[in-house]
Amino acid sequence: MKKVTESSSKYDHLEKMLTSELLVNINNEDKTVAFAVEKELPAISAFVDACFERMKKGGRLFYMGAGTSGRLGVVDASECPPTFGVDHGIVVGLIAGGDKAIRKAVEFAEDDTEQGWKDLTEYDININDTVIGIAATGTTPYVMGALRTCKENGILTGGITCNPGSPLAVESDFSMVPEVGPEFVTGSTRMKSGTAQKLVLNMISTSLMIKLGRVKGNKMSICSFPITNLLTEA
Repeated sequence: MKKVTESSSKYDHLEKMLTSELLVNINNEDKTVAFAVEKELPAISAFVDACFERMKKGGRLFYMGAGTSGRLGVVDASECPPTFGVDHGIVVGLIAGGDKAIRKAVEFAEDDTEQGWKDLTEYDININDTVIGIAATGTTPYVMGALRTCKENGILTGGITCNPGSPLAVESDFSMVPEVGPEFVTGSTRMKSGTAQKLVLNMISTSLMIKLGRVKGNKMSICSFPITNLLTEA
């Protein structure tokens, strides 16, 4: 399988560029990311609607990833409580290697096909929950092992990847695949791929929280009561 995310950069001899050239070229590449995400809006919308139906019943949203992808999931999950006033357990970010991997890479953690499901079982994962796998290349064993077991257990799955045709894109119930093309630095998926993933995560969590009643008008609704109470009253 050809990995678009690993394709050679359109630029060469980067070390010979002036600072201004580097910045202009990086910025030009970044400009293409929003358009790649725009093409995936129907897929993102379908996923949000399916996830919302489960969250209305008290389900939770889990993000799973390794490296940059895992960190982005952890960041988005950690920002939901202060932004929308929800419990810390409503949106959960899991990263291969555990919390210590947020700051420092844990060697070989992403290659364990069983650990992802083990991490989910610590949260008593159930059929009302939804799990999103995040992987730029769409092949991370930690993520794929967990998603395959989720599907075997009737748990809704989503996938965010920048590599069309990858296992994550093919096997997720709902795949969201912003194809951003080669990175400015070949294979450095923390750049355009990471930006695309962040944009999609912003859309998912924000639109879900709005639909769940955590925004009033255009203001963040910081509520002291649990989300389950809000849904009961709605």
